[in-house]
Amino acid sequence: MTTSAIPFYDVVQIGYGPVSEIMALSLARQGHKVAVFERWRERYALPRAVCIDHELYRVLSALGMSTQLPAVSHAGPHYKWFNAEWKELLSIDWESESISGGPEVNFVHQPTLEKMFEEVVQARPEVTLNLGWEAIEATQTDDFAQLVVRDTESGETRTVRCKYLIGADGANSLVRQAIGSTQEDRGFEADWLVIDVLPNEGVTLDIPPAAQYCNPVRPTTIVPAGIKDGRYFRRWEFMRLPHESREELEHEHVAWDLLEPWVKRDQATIVRHKVYTFRSLLADTWRKGRMLIAGDAAHVMPPFMGQGMCAGLRDDWNLAWKLDLILKGKADDSLLDTYQPERRPHVSDVIDLSMFLGKIICIPDATLAAERDEAFFSGKVPPPPAFPSLTDGILRRDADGAVQAPAGLLSPHGTVRSGARQGRFDEVVGLGFVLLSRDIAPSLGASQRSFLDAIGAKRVIVSDKAMNGTLIDADHKYLPYMERHGIQTMLVRPDFYLYGAVASAGDVNALVDDLAADLRRHGVDVVTEQEPQALAA
Repeated sequence: MTTSAIPFYDVVQIGYGPVSEIMALSLARQGHKVAVFERWRERYALPRAVCIDHELYRVLSALGMSTQLPAVSHAGPHYKWFNAEWKELLSIDWESESISGGPEVNFVHQPTLEKMFEEVVQARPEVTLNLGWEAIEATQTDDFAQLVVRDTESGETRTVRCKYLIGADGANSLVRQAIGSTQEDRGFEADWLVIDVLPNEGVTLDIPPAAQYCNPVRPTTIVPAGIKDGRYFRRWEFMRLPHESREELEHEHVAWDLLEPWVKRDQATIVRHKVYTFRSLLADTWRKGRMLIAGDAAHVMPPFMGQGMCAGLRDDWNLAWKLDLILKGKADDSLLDTYQPERRPHVSDVIDLSMFLGKIICIPDATLAAERDEAFFSGKVPPPPAFPSLTDGILRRDADGAVQAPAGLLSPHGTVRSGARQGRFDEVVGLGFVLLSRDIAPSLGASQRSFLDAIGAKRVIVSDKAMNGTLIDADHKYLPYMERHGIQTMLVRPDFYLYGAVASAGDVNALVDDLAADLRRHGVDVVTEQEPQALAA
């Protein structure tokens, strides 16, 4: 094949799981040409992930799926941890109203969710999907990344090139190997038998809504497993005990024996049963030149917080706005140097949180379990670590270089109203950078207005009073948040995290100048002759 005949794309992705699907969709919606290569011709039909949190529900809604999501998800219940006598050790409130609106967690049936993803992706002409093509070699030059793929049936090989190659290719990632990345093993490892069950029509099971049964005789997980066609799945997970082999747990009769206290054979159908090894792995290098990794290629964690898929989708959302600026020639690729500093510490904290929870239940020894119980009941066990925010990257800093609070926090999302128009903030205002002020418009200088217009930033005022040019905080998400953090104006990044905020309207110009300086370091052109943008309404 001649060089001129080698297909060239903006981005090539390896793998076609949910992380790759959402990455492709995010880029396609911004007009970029994407090719996806997946070794399997048929989608993996069995469920794996069972939940998405509020932040990713907002992301998926922003990507155009707000009307479909309610049909393929349902709100999570209280998540409780019990000892062998069913005394409560720990409770996590997944039902409460989240900062993003709606519950903290929604449960999903992954094959149904992915089918929705696939339908949306396949409607995008920018995406070329190649199923049955295995990636066998990834290389790069200063000018492009190159991927060699092989047809899994015929053995035919093809070569494609791209500006950037993303390995969303799982725990055994070819791209991770190509960039020479090693993995840090955090030391968590446990085998669990995962069983997904579909109760028969009309059957109501007398089981906890969502629980970890920390019984050393058989540590057990019982959680929802999503919805399909109006029917609700359930999941059980049983820890492999030291005297058992993986092979014996794989037998279906063993699965039914373990389910016996909870669900009988005539009450439900086993959708799948498989032993998985839960581990804690974190890649040391996430990017080299034109190659990047995301999802399980970059991180693997125990499932006890339901964050495995969510972490991968956060990788997508972080990369999407940065790649968009680069591919459109508005930034140089040093902007991608912020990907790992922003995502790796965040996902590292999530892994630690998942391990904290996993260590509570993964105790098959009665004496150690009794010691655990006593520690919880006496109050000696500290509460779980808080869910992380961003701690590095494109965030406002003080004179000493430290991130300046509240930079790095996730911004709120709620319903706003302007006149007769009412809707969710992202739908009313749109995506991208947002300068959000409380009650009054800050007095922006000409250069600051020009810069905000150059990066397509929206300038918005929220209030609890109907005034010209303001958005009413209809469900009281914004004003209490801003009051709590002492914010008069905040600058929100395209991925919904705060770049920074100020307490006084008089400090807004300095806030905008700081963002301009940070983006300028990555080649973002902030010079424009455009007229200042009007307030959003």
